[in-house]
Amino acid sequence: MAEERTVQRESTVPTGADAASRATRRAWRERLNSQASRRMIIGVLCALFGGSFWGFSGTAASALFDVYHVDTMWLMSTRQLLAGGLFMIIILLFDRKRFIKLWTTPSHRRQQLVFTFCGLLANQFFYLNSVRLTNAGTATVLQCLQLVFIMAYTCVSARRRPRKREIAGLLLALAGTLLISTGGDLTRLSIPPLGLAMGLLTALGAALITILPVKILPVYGSTIVTGSAMFLSGIVTSLFVQPWRNIPPLDLGGVEMLAVFVLIGSFLAYLLYMQGVKNIGSMRAGLIGTTEPVSATVTSALMLGTAFSGTDIVGFVLIIAMMFLTV
Repeated sequence: MAEERTVQRESTVPTGADAASRATRRAWRERLNSQASRRMIIGVLCALFGGSFWGFSGTAASALFDVYHVDTMWLMSTRQLLAGGLFMIIILLFDRKRFIKLWTTPSHRRQQLVFTFCGLLANQFFYLNSVRLTNAGTATVLQCLQLVFIMAYTCVSARRRPRKREIAGLLLALAGTLLISTGGDLTRLSIPPLGLAMGLLTALGAALITILPVKILPVYGSTIVTGSAMFLSGIVTSLFVQPWRNIPPLDLGGVEMLAVFVLIGSFLAYLLYMQGVKNIGSMRAGLIGTTEPVSATVTSALMLGTAFSGTDIVGFVLIIAMMFLTV
């Protein structure tokens, strides 16, 4: 009996491995409970879901173009007004003081205006035209080339040469773009030249969305910066488009697609992604945002029956690989 008790006591004494395991778990708990870690986790989740929801918007827009023949400018102005209006309701209810401060501080107001028209509005215009001229998956993947522009901006602003992995990423991006645009046949383009140009301009606009608000985003938050830009751009475009005058005939399916486009693909996507940029930075958010082309390609294939060739898929993979190399 004495020997059994001795064995039992020895079995309850933690071994070195057990102690190390407990210390590791304790360290992880402390790390997860820290404010910086919580901020990082929230930022990662926001960028992940925001990128995925953006992919839904491309599929919804493609359906509205192909099935209901909705005008590009009508869809853009309607999106900005409705999604921007949702942002403004939240801002005026919960964050009115900072909103007023943004628009009464001259230097910040200038930055907000540049972000509104050169970043958000330009990106939306080029993206919707790219979707119309190509398809949701191709347009969204071409938008991922934003990291090439961000990398160039980073190198110029830091006055440094591109690193080896950045050069490798750039070569992958060029190869992927070449495959998507030519289908592997270098003697012709498999997508319209204007569609390719719109895709590249979409990438530039997406890069500007990330770069332009870096100084005001930490001060005012993603809701105020993004919501103000969206609502203001909606007002300006509506002055020219007047979307209430030529509402397209939409059945229940069309209204559902418009709701997905506005609520999920615009309001929630921008709200979450810009919060991710604020929490974890533009480069990390851009990397995690690779869920966008994946979700756009999958939903486009499943819901709209869009066919992608083998060279398209290879091109998509090369551009997504570029994102991992350049971050």
